[in-house]
Amino acid sequence: MTSSERDVAMPEIGRRTVLGAAGVAACGVALAGCGGEAESAAPGIKGKEIAKAADVPVGGGKVISRWKIVVTQPTAGVYKAFSAACTHKGCAVASPKEGVMTCPCHGSEFDANDGKCLKGPATAPLAAYQVKVQGDGIIIV
Repeated sequence: MTSSERDVAMPEIGRRTVLGAAGVAACGVALAGCGGEAESAAPGIKGKEIAKAADVPVGGGKVISRWKIVVTQPTAGVYKAFSAACTHKGCAVASPKEGVMTCPCHGSEFDANDGKCLKGPATAPLAAYQVKVQGDGIIIV
């Protein structure tokens, strides 16, 4: 080591700095797949009946707590399903009223027809799931 190399102060990298950087990197990777439409159903529910069609009112909907999904029927015979987790902080949205699903934690609002964010603080839409009616049940496809 030369005398000029000894005179340069090298910053020490502590354990917390390394762990913090690793945590930020891991969070970035985990969040990269979030938001928008769900390409496939949540694990374990594809092909399962998540609700009875008769239990989902026209112009309203029902939160299915077991799978954290909200099923809506914006117009007669048209069923939609979305993640019930608000895209702001993950609180469960309430069943829709007057075509709007509201998050009780911070007041974000989502359209019951397409899951789009209508009012913040959330900015991203709810993840949408494909559904079909089979017999009297609503099935995630």
